[in-house]
Amino acid sequence: VQLQASGGGLVQAGGSLRLSCAASGRTFSNYVMGWFRQAPGKEREFVANISNGGANSYYADSVKGRFTISRDNAKNTVYLQMNSLKSEDTAVYYCAASLVLATMTPSYHYWGQGTQVTVSS
Repeated sequence: VQLQASGGGLVQAGGSLRLSCAASGRTFSNYVMGWFRQAPGKEREFVANISNGGANSYYADSVKGRFTISRDNAKNTVYLQMNSLKSEDTAVYYCAASLVLATMTPSYHYWGQGTQVTVSS
């Protein structure tokens, strides 16, 4: 499956952004979708994931209550709504696809190219 992330940008602290990830090539609804991020000098970390049907989602503690993951299987797209952004949310955000509902990067076999999110304080 090919993934194309978009929606990143520069935003002030306290602001919002919505990331999108469009999928193609395989049956989107077969896959768990996840968002990860990587800040400069740090390892890639889990942000959120959502089950293939959308009924279940999980969040990293650092974003819980501020970020919301959702998906539209008819549009082959997963979203990440990010509210109350903080400077520590600055990172490259990646979408990824997996066959299991997992938080570890090795469980995700397909990755998008990443989109930069910069939060100014």
